[in-house]
This record gives sequence, C-alpha cells and structure tokens, in this order.
Amino acid sequence: MQVDIAIVGAGPVGLCFARALAGSGLKVALYVRQAHAAIAQPAFDGREIALTHASREILERLGLWAKFDPFDISELRDARIFDGERTDGLTITARDGRSAQLGWLVPNQRIRQAAFDVVADAPDITVQGASSVRDVVQHANGVTLALEDGVRVEARLLIAADSRFAGVRRLLGIGVRTRDFGMRMLVCRVAHTQPHHHAAWEWFDQGQTLALLPLNGNRASVVLTLPPQQMAEVEALDDAAFAVDMQRRFRDRLGTMTTIGTRHVYPLVGVYADRFVAGRAALLGDAAVGMHPVTAHGFNLGLQGADRLAHAIREAHVAGRDIAGAGLLERWARTHRASSWPMYTATGLVASLYTDDRAPARLLRGATLRIAQRIAPFRRLIAGHLTQAR
Repeated sequence: MQVDIAIVGAGPVGLCFARALAGSGLKVALYVRQAHAAIAQPAFDGREIALTHASREILERLGLWAKFDPFDISELRDARIFDGERTDGLTITARDGRSAQLGWLVPNQRIRQAAFDVVADAPDITVQGASSVRDVVQHANGVTLALEDGVRVEARLLIAADSRFAGVRRLLGIGVRTRDFGMRMLVCRVAHTQPHHHAAWEWFDQGQTLALLPLNGNRASVVLTLPPQQMAEVEALDDAAFAVDMQRRFRDRLGTMTTIGTRHVYPLVGVYADRFVAGRAALLGDAAVGMHPVTAHGFNLGLQGADRLAHAIREAHVAGRDIAGAGLLERWARTHRASSWPMYTATGLVASLYTDDRAPARLLRGATLRIAQRIAPFRRLIAGHLTQAR
C-alpha cells in the first residue's frame, strides 16, 4: 500500500492533523489498533477539554465546531485557584483578557466524534482500524510500516500520534522524559444546587487536589486527585455515597451534589519526548508532549502543533518541495519545542509545589497566590494567553 502520509493513532490531534490536509492533493491514511467502530463512535471517557480562543479558531476552520451540540459547549468565564481552607486565592476573569469568556469546555468524546466525522467525509483520507504497527524502517525517500496482519505500507512521511505511551515512538528510537506523579485522577459529572457561575476551580487542599469544570446548567465535572490506595476507596463507593463524599470534599460550597455520570480514573504521568523528529517521521499530540492536566493545556498545545505542521506541509507540497524534508520538520520541531517546553516545565513545577503538604510549601504557595492576585498585569498576561486568537 502506498500513501503520502501515514498517521499512527486516531485521537483528536491525529484526526485534526489529517483533516487539515484534506484537499491538499496528498493521500493520507490513519492506522489504529482499535476496531473501526470504536473510532467511529467513541465512548464517553469523562474528560472535559478546556479550549482556548486559538483552538476554537482552528476547530472552526476544520469544520469541527459546527458539529458540536450547543448544549455541549460550556463557557469558561473565570478561573479560581484556592489553597487549603482559604478562599482568597487567585482569580483570573474573562475581563482580564478583555473577552466575554476565557475559553470553552467541550467533552473529549464530542471532539473525537466531530474529528472522525469530518475526516470520514474527506475522499483523500482513510482510517484503517485493527491495524497495529509491528515495525518501522526508514529509507532515503520514505518510511515502510510493517503491520501485524502482514500488510506493508510505504509512506513519504510518518506521523506518530498514538498516545503518551506511544509504541511507534520507541520503534523510531526516540527516548522520552517520563514523570510519574504517583497519583490517580478521577473525573465524574455531578449536579449541584448552588450555581457555579461558569467559573472553573483548582483547589489544592490538604492531602488532595480538587477541580471543578463548569458545565451548562447546575452541572459540573469534578476532578479528584489522590494517591492510588485512597482512590481505590473512593472508587468502591456507590453513586449516592460518592456524591456525599464529593460534597464533603468541596465543603458544601456548591450545595447538595448528585452523581449524574460515570466515573473514570486515570494515572497521572507526564511525558516529554527527547526529539519530535526522527528522519522522515514526526511526533504529534501526547506522543510528543503528555501534560499533567493541572493547566488544562495538553490538547491545545497538541492541536496548535498539528495545525502548524499541516500548514508547513501544504506549503511545501504546493511549492513542489519534499513534504518530509529535514529542514521543514526540524523548523517545525524547534517551534513546537519553544511553545511546549516552558508550559510543560511550568506545569510540572506547579503540580509539585501545590501537591506538597509540607509546611514550607504550603506557606509559599499561599503567599504566591495572594501576591499574584494583587498584580493585575500578571492576571492579564494569563488571561491574554487564553483569549488570544492565532
């Protein structure tokens, strides 16, 4: 089988990258381990994705935004960070960014569904389910993929977009910095009796981290981070007991809570690839940078990196240049590293400081939040980063 671009993985970043190349004259194929039906109709996974203005602009251009049900798009107007029992932490408002909202929350399932639907409508893109990659061989003019079923795929460019635990990244000989935070994160939708006013919360409490992502109506996605043993106890609760437990953890600040969704638990592991490019291959999404979710920027970084690479490839193809030339890929890699490394590093520092329950760390983080709240230019800088379009 011969294609111009082979993409391994069909998560939302990989699918959006493929969609950005639709109509370019390039033949694109995605190869995924899961069955085709699981990609075409993704299951709900509990995750709500915070989208910046720049990401919304990309999704509108790719045709995804129009496919979202308006009820699934929740405005994010303010972001509040609390420490311990104090309520005078840091608040970033949409006004700080001179906008009506800081961003939007959309379920990951809806993004995946919309991404698949727009790709399925493109005649020059194919999605091959139940296709695991056994080996990768690079040569002067392309890459050969050997699939488990014996099929061989010849491509001019290979894109690895198969998650932060990517197997193709290993086959390419690319190492990765891995940080296991030793925690587990639970996400679940709840209803509550007090309004959230479309404000997101990040609450670094003693022995736990809580987050609240506001959904339309008096509904929210609650996020709880705990050590594995404590999380196992929470997982064992029935829905009624879980709602009571979450209400207690949030100290009744949102009134009575009721469980309205399924619970999903994920390990907290961050990864950063040593290289984003190897020969005629590049890494996208979590295969390149897998973020701790505390800053909610993982998908935004991945989407914007994919969009930049697709733009560079289209330009090269129109000009008759090599779409996998070393210069093109390395320039893209430098840009993506420059935009992702500071955020990845800062996210790790924040996660470390704000989950350290020792007295010095608690004093430092409390003071940091109070000082940041008083510095209006700092708040405007953060808000501007979220609200600025491309």
